[in-house]
Amino acid sequence: MDATELSFGIVILVQITTGVSVNVFLLLFYTRVVCTTHKPSNTDLILTQLALANTIILLTSGIPEAMSAWGQRNFLDDVGCKILMYLCRVGRGLSICTTCLLSVYQAVTISPGTSRWAGTKAKLPKCVLSLCVLSWVLNMLVDFNTLRYVTGPQNSSSVRMILDLKYCSKVILSAETTLVITVMLSLWELFFVGLMCSASGYMVFVLHRHNRRVRYLHGPGHSPKETPEVKATKKVVVLATLYVLLYGRQTVMLSVLLNMKEKSPLLVNSHMVLSFTFSAFGPFLMIHSDKRIRTFWKRESDFHMDPL
Repeated sequence: MDATELSFGIVILVQITTGVSVNVFLLLFYTRVVCTTHKPSNTDLILTQLALANTIILLTSGIPEAMSAWGQRNFLDDVGCKILMYLCRVGRGLSICTTCLLSVYQAVTISPGTSRWAGTKAKLPKCVLSLCVLSWVLNMLVDFNTLRYVTGPQNSSSVRMILDLKYCSKVILSAETTLVITVMLSLWELFFVGLMCSASGYMVFVLHRHNRRVRYLHGPGHSPKETPEVKATKKVVVLATLYVLLYGRQTVMLSVLLNMKEKSPLLVNSHMVLSFTFSAFGPFLMIHSDKRIRTFWKRESDFHMDPL
């Protein structure tokens, strides 16, 4: 193992350790809030699923990548590869669906009651749990083809390799089938990204209009305190924007890698490291913008520092 591979191995390991720790904390925190609150917030329910999706991604994709970066090879058989890659794909699908649901829900929540969204605003809170369950079902069905085409490492030349993950392989006998599946999955993801962008753009418009109205009412010399709804909206906008930017980066870099005649190990490793950015560091945005978590940490810190 050379110095470059060792460096990437350390970076991936730090990412996975940090990301899993933070996401598991958020998962436990929001699960506790949902289970102990008489009327739990729909946003907490969505954030619980997002933390779970991030945890699945980091465990099923990050750990094998870290092991591969540290020189481990052929540590999975066919069954292990199928299960691992299937869970990874489902986790990624859940991540994009849940982030999209969070954006749409917040956009509808802050929409004026007299707008065309008034009916949706009244009905959507009752459908959040059903939409979360539906996202699981849809992603498990959409990514079911992974169980068919992913195998363990292959050495035979009788099949056509289209993707080598070092520890697993994806083999498809028909180029037409590959193209159809790729196009369908891309359209599936682009639909949610487009919906996310639309919801985020609408929230920015509403926030801008709100700020202008507040300045007009309070005068230019006053800066009134932000309401919880405005703070929550800004959090969702930042989270969705981060996801869209990282998704765009991943799409562009993946296209570059697939069209390169000779694969660059540096670009491949960089692509893998950056692919975990949202799952590993996105949760810090949730922690920073959630006053309840800061209060919880302060209370725990005071408890441990309190002398007997």
